[in-house]
This record gives sequence, C-alpha cells and structure tokens, in this order.
Amino acid sequence: MPKKVVTTLALLTALSAFTAACSGDNGKKDAATEPAANQFNPNAPAELVVFSPSGATEESFNTRYGDYLKKKLPHYTFKFIQSKQGSTLPELIATGEKIDLLYYTIGNYEYSISQYNLQYDMTELIKTNKIDLNRFEPTVIEAIKQVSDGKMYALPVNVFNMVLYYNKSIFDKFGVPYPKDGMTWEEMLAIAKKLTRSDNGQQYYGFASSPQHILRLNQFSLPTIDVATGAPTINKNDKWKQFFQTVFIDPAADEGYRSLKKVPPLNNFTKEQNVAMWAFLSSHIFGDIKDANWDHVDMVSLPTFKELPGIGSQAYPLYFGVTSLSKNPEAAFHALMQLISVEFQTASAKQGNMPVLVDESIRQQIGKEAEYPNKNYKALYFNTFAPIPPRLPYDANLVPTYTAQTNPLAMGTADINTTFRKIEEAAQKVIDDIRKASK
Repeated sequence: MPKKVVTTLALLTALSAFTAACSGDNGKKDAATEPAANQFNPNAPAELVVFSPSGATEESFNTRYGDYLKKKLPHYTFKFIQSKQGSTLPELIATGEKIDLLYYTIGNYEYSISQYNLQYDMTELIKTNKIDLNRFEPTVIEAIKQVSDGKMYALPVNVFNMVLYYNKSIFDKFGVPYPKDGMTWEEMLAIAKKLTRSDNGQQYYGFASSPQHILRLNQFSLPTIDVATGAPTINKNDKWKQFFQTVFIDPAADEGYRSLKKVPPLNNFTKEQNVAMWAFLSSHIFGDIKDANWDHVDMVSLPTFKELPGIGSQAYPLYFGVTSLSKNPEAAFHALMQLISVEFQTASAKQGNMPVLVDESIRQQIGKEAEYPNKNYKALYFNTFAPIPPRLPYDANLVPTYTAQTNPLAMGTADINTTFRKIEEAAQKVIDDIRKASK
C-alpha cells in the first residue's frame, strides 16, 4: 500500500454551469450567453472515467446510473472500469489512469480516497452550482463532513438502511402471524422462538442477520474506533454487550442452531429457505433477497430497542465524488449533479430505492414501478435513522475484527468478556498496521 501523502488541492478556476442560449430571429447566438474562456461549458463534449473499488460490474453501473447519464448527457463519453485483478485502485493509479468519479459505500469510500490521496473538495463546485445540501438526508452529509474536517469529498446518491425480511411460507407452515412494523427486539425474538423448530428432519431458524451490516449500522450509533483516542471501543462501552447479546446471542439460544454450528448465513434465507426472518440492507430488495422467491417474501421495519423507540439503523449511503486525478473536475461534477436531481431520485425511488433527498413527494413514489410494487415499502421509513457517529477513515476496516467472533459467541462456545478482549486485541493490531503504513 503506498504511503499516504498529505497535500492540499486548489480549484483551478471559478466554475459556472449554465446552458448557452440562442436569441434573435437570425438564429445567431447572443455573445453575452457564450461561456468565457475560463468558464465551464456544460454543452462541450467530455470523456469521464468512472470507478468503484467495490468490484461492481459495468452492467451494474449502467443499470443503476450509466444508462441515465448517457441519456441526459449524450455529448459525454463514460468509461467504466471494473475493479478486478489488473485494475484495482492502486494498479490504476500506478498506470496513471485519470479517474474522474469514484463511488463506494460509507466507510469504504473515505478509506479509499484517503489512502491514495484522491480527495477533492467539492465545496466550491457545490456553491457555484447552487446545490442545497439541506435537501439531503442530514446524517449522511454530516458524516462526510465529519470525516474530512468539514470538506465535501463526496455527495450521497443512494441511501439504504436495515429492514427485517421474512419468509411468509415458513410463517404459514407453522401458523404464526407475520411480523409487523414497529416491533421491539423482544417482540421479534419471541416470534423467532416459535419458528425455531425441526419439522420432518428439516431444521428451521427463527432469525438471523448479516453481522457485518447490522454491526456497522447499529442503532446505538457505536463506532468501532474512538475518534479522540484512536482506540477500539468494544471494551469501552457496555452498549456493545447489549447489542451482541440481543442481536447474536439470544436469537441462537435454541439448540436447533447448534446443528448448523454458526449463525445462519444469507444462503439459508435465500436458497435453503429455512430462516424465517433475516435482517439485511434495504438495497437488497431486488438483489440477493429476490433469490429467495420474492413472491413469498416481504419486509417490516427493523426491530427497535426499548430505550430507543422509533430509532432504526444508521443510514448507509453510497457516495460519489470527483477525485484529485480528474482532468475535468467540472464535467465530472456536472455528471454527478444529474444523479442527485429530483428527476433521477424520483425514477430511482419508483424502482424501490430509497432517495437521498428529503422530499416526501419523492418518498411516496417508492416501489410504484418496481417488479413487485405491492410490498411493504413503508417499512423503509417507519423508523428514524440513528445518528451516524464520528468516525476515522479506516473505521470500516475494523468491522471484520468485530464480527469474526460472532459464531463462537452465538453458539455458546465462548464467553463475552474473553471474546471482547480478543476483539479489542485484533482491532488494535489493525489500527497499528494502518498507522504504520500511512507514515
């Protein structure tokens, strides 16, 4: 990993995005509307390179963003590069590839740009183009400002949260009423207990979750690292014990889980279809969850803790940002503007995605043109987002150390105090290694 170099990037020119107009009966362009030599002309052709370290495919990019961008900006050419062997972020940088736009989820985005000095403060571009940040979900804007000392290295284009998916077939099989929006964890676990049973040699599990996601988006707003001290928080806040006990240990207390010897993974919900309820990202409504036979699957809001009534998971934004490598940052930002427009956000919402703009008229469109429009989309906004806590750029790198001990805890083969000490030691080593690499 290359050493982190701290630099300050200055914007090259004052920017102004506007469309040149025509006037007069003779069809000649009014000179007053022609862009000056040092101004950005949004109508000029541009070539932009788009990259995501996530490994997203070009097909995925086009389906979600590229097709729309090409339609809105036909004079732009978009080159998408998939992250894979030979075209990872460090390899692209080494070859001199000029990445214009980079996108990734929260935590991963900040870490990627900080490690390779790709930060580009878009504050002036935001001001020049009159982008009102108050129109966005506030927690995701504050999160990017917090990790970058008030700068705007990215803008959110999508936002997700955690919901509780459930398999109607299992509920119907055992005559158990479906879960509802607004349940507490205790209420949900009581239902899960009724559904954890063996039937004709088939073991069913009442509840499981994606450990990585539910931990990162935990409702107590616990970060993995203390920003002030730079130390792991696992043994510094007792709420971590309550969280692990409620989400991982209590659900697996039934002996039925011992036969699997681990927390049931996603495949048990989607393919094996022997998990009744699964907590996962709302972004997977038409992704992995669809594989579970979406005809028999619906969703409700994530259960809440009694002391946090109405508080769901943290928001999980996907950020887009102009990078310091861009040869044409104004054009890159102009493309990004299309994705935060009311038009795009509305179209995306109709397909079942949560809009990043705080606009009730857009939210009301969620799922209306989706493949399955009659699902419980109101579950997405039933709870309020939990605050996103202050984080360091490498916060997400510690998540695997926190989740690595999930199975021993859930299966009862390790006690929580010993486990937390192991997590703390592993997390501290990750922190130390990152600090050494960045010197």
